[in-house]
Amino acid sequence: MFSEATSGAVDYERIREITNSLVPFGRFVGVDITEVGPDRAVVEIPAARNLTNHLGTVHAGALFLAADIAGAAALAGALAPRLARVEYTVVRDARSTFRKPAVGRVRAIATVDEREARRVLASTAAEQFDLDSKALLYDDADVLVAKFRFDYACSIAAS
Repeated sequence: MFSEATSGAVDYERIREITNSLVPFGRFVGVDITEVGPDRAVVEIPAARNLTNHLGTVHAGALFLAADIAGAAALAGALAPRLARVEYTVVRDARSTFRKPAVGRVRAIATVDEREARRVLASTAAEQFDLDSKALLYDDADVLVAKFRFDYACSIAAS
């Protein structure tokens, strides 16, 4: 699936398009991956009544979904040169810190552990590895509303 976007020069826009179509639940909710690059990914969830809680603020589950998809998209961008060889990624652990209620559209900006990503990219071996990601979530007023950390368990085939 990703081989067309990663053979030769990496096409991050194509990786974004493919990744945007991968999670049916994300599409159902309206999650939009707006950016994928080697250093970060950006995801937006819309200002929508069906994503709010009883107080009218964005539901914690919607925030988690945005952070989760942003983290996975950041992982795809960071591992792009070997992305077609990734066999699986699984969230082993997730931690969240909610700072204040989110209102309206939310952007999740995610990055991964650059040192581990560089190490995996420098290798051609098959291996299982861990990769950490963090996502910072901002509401419509550009206020930091939550922080998430993900611990991914990954497997990659030999190149």
